[in-house]
Amino acid sequence: MVKHIVMWNVRGDTPEQRRASALLVKSAFESLSGKIPGLTRLEVGLDVSAVDYACDIVLYTEFESQELLDAYASHPEHLRVKGVVGDVRIARHQVDYI
Repeated sequence: MVKHIVMWNVRGDTPEQRRASALLVKSAFESLSGKIPGLTRLEVGLDVSAVDYACDIVLYTEFESQELLDAYASHPEHLRVKGVVGDVRIARHQVDYI
């Protein structure tokens, strides 16, 4: 099992605009559920801490193998979602571990 965690900060001049951007990303990733081979768990969370160093949104996923995680990177549904995220993200952090 490979765990793939990604965190983003999103665009927005106001807290409301940032929340709307985060909700867009959340919805886009949740639409992948059941569409990606080997993706066994998908969870998306919005930050509630409001500390200045927190990321706005986190994606937690589990894949059956590294090969299936690698295949996810070029899956058409993931590429579609990646386009949505690319339009609103200002920072991205990632950790993969077994």
